[in-house]
This record gives sequence, C-alpha cells and structure tokens, in this order.
Amino acid sequence: MLIMSKWASARFLLVLATFIVLFDNLARANVHHYTFIIRRTPITRLCQTHNKITVNGQYPGPTLHVHNGDTLIVKTYNRAQYNATIHWHGVRQLRTSWADGTGYITQCPIQPHGRFTYRFTIVGQEGTLWWHAHVSWLRATVHGALVIYPKRGSPYPFPQPHAEIPIVLGDWWNRDPEVVEIQAIRTGAAPNISDAFTINGQPGDLYPCSTSGTFNMSVQQGQTYLLRIVNAALNSHLFFKIASHNLTVVAADASYTKPYTTDVMFITPGQSTDVLLTANQPPARYYIAASVYTTQPVGKFDNTTTTAILNYEGSQSSATPILPQLPVYNDTATVTIFSRALRSLASPEHPVDVPQIIDKSIVTTVGLGLLPCPTGMTCGGPNNTRITASMNNMSFVLPNIAILQAYYFGINGVFTTDFPSNPPLVFNYTGDNIPKTIWAPVFGTKVKVFNYNDTVQVVYQGTNIFQADDHPMHLHGYDFFVVGQGFGNYNASTDPLTFNLVDPPLRNTVGVPLSGWAAIRFKADNPGAWFLHCHFDDHLSWGLNTVFVVKNGPGYLASLEPPPADLPRC
Repeated sequence: MLIMSKWASARFLLVLATFIVLFDNLARANVHHYTFIIRRTPITRLCQTHNKITVNGQYPGPTLHVHNGDTLIVKTYNRAQYNATIHWHGVRQLRTSWADGTGYITQCPIQPHGRFTYRFTIVGQEGTLWWHAHVSWLRATVHGALVIYPKRGSPYPFPQPHAEIPIVLGDWWNRDPEVVEIQAIRTGAAPNISDAFTINGQPGDLYPCSTSGTFNMSVQQGQTYLLRIVNAALNSHLFFKIASHNLTVVAADASYTKPYTTDVMFITPGQSTDVLLTANQPPARYYIAASVYTTQPVGKFDNTTTTAILNYEGSQSSATPILPQLPVYNDTATVTIFSRALRSLASPEHPVDVPQIIDKSIVTTVGLGLLPCPTGMTCGGPNNTRITASMNNMSFVLPNIAILQAYYFGINGVFTTDFPSNPPLVFNYTGDNIPKTIWAPVFGTKVKVFNYNDTVQVVYQGTNIFQADDHPMHLHGYDFFVVGQGFGNYNASTDPLTFNLVDPPLRNTVGVPLSGWAAIRFKADNPGAWFLHCHFDDHLSWGLNTVFVVKNGPGYLASLEPPPADLPRC
C-alpha cells in the first residue's frame, strides 16, 4: 500500500504540474481578433492610378503583431471580383491545416461576396513571417508582415533593440497582375516583367513620380534597430543593402540564427530575415536599396532599384542620400556566400533536432520545360512552344475541389498518391544539350503520402531543360533543416558526407542554386495536406508543385482538427 501510495502521489504531482504549465501558458497567451476586407482600392504609383486588390485598403496590408503561443482569429470578407484566400506563410498550423489558406489544396477559395474565418495558434515560432493571397497572382498587392514576439516574459536571444521596423520588399505592376498571368497562360509565353520594385509599398527616389512617397526610417545615433525583412516579390530574388552600414542576421523564417554580420543580404521570394542595424555612422541620410538577382539575360527581368531612406535625427533633410553599391544582377558568388553562412542558433533555449535517420527519401527534379504549340495556334514560348514547369517530370494540375477536403472525406478521383520518389529518367540534369525528347512533362494531380512522424529527406535537383533557373522552394505547414546545397548534379554517395547535421538553418523556403541542388530534412509531425511549390509565381502557374499528405498520428493531439463549419465550398 505504501508503494502504491507513493506512485499515486507522484502521478498526481505530475498531472498537477502539467495542468499548472498548461494554465500558465494559457494565461500568458492572448487571442487576437482581426478583420480583413479584400477589395479594390485606387493606388497611385509611377505617375498612374490603378485599382488594385488590397486588404483593408492598405498596400502592403496591415502588419499583425502577436506573441509565441497566441491565437489569431481573422474574419476575412472577399469584396473583390476574384476568388481569394489568405495564406499564413511559414506558420506551422499544427492540426489546423484547414487554416493554411491555399486555394484548392486546403480550402476552396473564398468567392466574391463570400467570407471565411481563419483560426490558428502560433506554436514554438518567433521572428518574422508574413501573410499573402494564395490564388493566382493576387499576392502582388495582397500581403503583409506577421511579427511574432517571444512568449511574454521571455527575452530575445540578442540585445533588446531600440525599435523594430518591418521592411516588406515587393514589386509594382502597372497592369493588373491577374491579367498578366492569364495572358502568359493563354499564350504560353513568359509573363511581362514588373514595372518597379518597392520597399513598404513605395518604389523610391529612382523612379518617376515616386520621391514624395519614399519610405523614410528615422534613427538615433548609437541605437540598434531590428529590421524585419520580407521578400513579397512575385518572381524575383533580391539583394538588400544599406549604404555604409553592416547588418547582423539574427533570424530567418521565424527561427533564430547564430549572428552573422554582412554588408549585403540576399533574400528569395517567400523568405523573411531579421537583422540588427546599429546607427553607428556619421549623421546623414543613407539609401536603403534592393535590386534583383537573376541569371536571365538583360531585358527579361526588372533591372531597376528600389530605395528607402535611413535618416539620422539631426541630419540635413535636403542632403542627397548616399547610395550603396549593390552587387551586379548575376552575382552568384555573393548569393552562395550569404546562403551558406546561415546557421541555427543551437542554444539550450533553442535546441536543434536534425533527423539523423531517414524513413522516406525523395529526389526530385525542379525545372522548366516546353510543350508543342497546339495545331492552329501561335504560341509565345521559344520557337513557337508553350513554357511549362515540373517536379520529377510531373506538372501539377490544380483540382476543382480542395485536396484536403477530398482526403478527409474520402472523395475519390481528385488526386492520386503516386508522386515519384525519384526522377523517372536519369540524365545529366545540369548539362548542356539535353535531348528535346524529355523537354515535355506529363500532367496530373499526384501527391506524396507520409505516415505521422516519418523523417523525410528531400533533395531538389535543378535542371537545364530548355534553360537553367534557380527555384525558391516553399513547403507549407513545416519548417525544415537545409542540410546541404551544391552545384551540378547531386551525388547520393558523396554529397551526404558534406551535410551539416549539427546546426543547419531552419527555414520554410530554400533557394535551389542555379544548375545545382539543395537538400532538406524534417519530421512529418503535422497531419494535413501541405503544398510544396516554387515561390516564383510564374513557375507555380506552370505546375512546379506537388502536395505532401501527412496521416494522423495516435491520439487527439496528433490528429487533424475537423473542418470548420464556414469552410468555403467550390
């Protein structure tokens, strides 16, 4: 009896301690209520006024501020003429895949005059993420920052900054981006390029009719500031630099990093990066600038520079700002140095748990291709062809009902589970003169299914079919460790020997190098249907996508929640 009494007492104390921790976490967490109204709004840029789709009439949209552990409830009303969703980019969405906001993957879109309420909790994430539309190219103007502070009472793992400033990098289109996408799909050609890049919605001094709106950031001599930088551009990697100042990277994609100091930053579409800036230069006005990184020929990309102004308090407001020397547009060496320098913080408070043993391994090609032009048509691709894109020679076709709904309710005929784990044809992926017989992919809605808690490795292999390109690959619902990157063809025997399995960066979007490869690892511990796609929206439109379906695990806390009652219908 005495032994049983001690056991019962210990069990009671354990249960009591668990409830105390749970109650303490609930007491420290808040519920944030927001209302998003998606609507047409007149916006003037580059000497012209156009009606653009916005949230709450703002471009960029509102910045949301929450703490790790908080819950968000966002009532979303679609008053635009297009179908719409809101994707919470990088949010883990543990058990709440229904709230991921991906059109035809986790939900049917919110139709014009419709509504939907997104409900989810931030779990174990701190730093900067963002939100954006995830139907067609609406995200060009429907996007905004999501700032996640540490749990209340917990400090940053770096000195407290004097102030924090969101910096949303984007691009501006004089034409309706939806029309640009539709025209590209109809003709089979590459889409028109943007007319300007933007910093917090403003092109800056180097564009016509833009000086009066240029974003100004005021700083005090000697103070340190946390810049929360997001690349919301549709189809462009960007360099970012502030004249005469260094930046210290402290987080990437809402995961802390070992401090890394640099004078120039590289950021792909979809990524976010937190940097510390110390105002330690002579009081003056300095340009903040961003420009494109690409390997495409001049004329096929937006080769302009967006600027904002870093203004020291007390400096002369009429003085011409100092312009930084940005890298040339195709400076792959700078991109490589920056990308390989990032490491997870790997501290006792922020442990790193890289999967060491892999249950499921995938090698997938990612690249462009060409289709023959249909008889009787004239197409805009090279030599009268149509441009397409694929993963493992499969070009993804969106279904007419959400994949998560089809999976949850057992609706047949919406997708198949045979996405290949390896390229169907082995060839010199990054070589020259690839035979034209393998330029055209097959079309389908193929997904990959994982068991709960599978450890997964994915190797993205770039290809030179038709032309080489680099690809920012984004996985919904998960953070992943970027364990390796390289140029040329991935070698399954030798390249894993170079993997960083100690402190690799934890991200939700990884840039696959031009004519190269990138390897990621993660544990499939979040049930649901999760979109995997290139974050260049033109590549996404062409089919460089697939879906990972993760089965429920044992018990309630490892299972997907039931669908919300107001989930939109197709």
